[in-house]
Amino acid sequence: MKESSDEAAQLDKASVDGDTFRSVLGNFASGVVLVTAMLDGEPVGLTAQSFMSLSLDPPLVMFCPAKSSKSWPKIRRAKHFAANILSEGQQHLSSQFARSGGDKFAGVSWEPGPSGAPLVEGVLAHIDCMIDAVHDGGDHDIVVGRVLHLDAETDKKPLVFFRSTFSNLAVQ
Repeated sequence: MKESSDEAAQLDKASVDGDTFRSVLGNFASGVVLVTAMLDGEPVGLTAQSFMSLSLDPPLVMFCPAKSSKSWPKIRRAKHFAANILSEGQQHLSSQFARSGGDKFAGVSWEPGPSGAPLVEGVLAHIDCMIDAVHDGGDHDIVVGRVLHLDAETDKKPLVFFRSTFSNLAVQ
């Protein structure tokens, strides 16, 4: 155990510049989701790029909201969420849900999913979940969701975020 403690202390001294970290990791293309929930009869939501499948058995997904998010504590209290995978041309929704404050659902058509979480119309896919676990992830939380229901529109292309901008993906 002593060796790993010494190694951890040396790693703590190593520093990675935040701007460089963001620039290098920006080379990893990601999809964009709206994470939505219903709390006390009001819809809440946020935009996330850090979303992925985690397990087939049981079916689990994960996303990583910033601890500074005003929406994440509400979604956590709701205990259920929907990941709405955005399709090409829905950058405006990504921007709308990324803003702090205001009515993020203004002008957005949606219907409640099986858990009650808002399923946004026109997206590529919906994944309705219950929160299974939340883990510490530095300045973010790591949220594991147990999938309850899911559906996809196979005729749409995804909204892709790459090098700090939205891009189109050539799907063949």
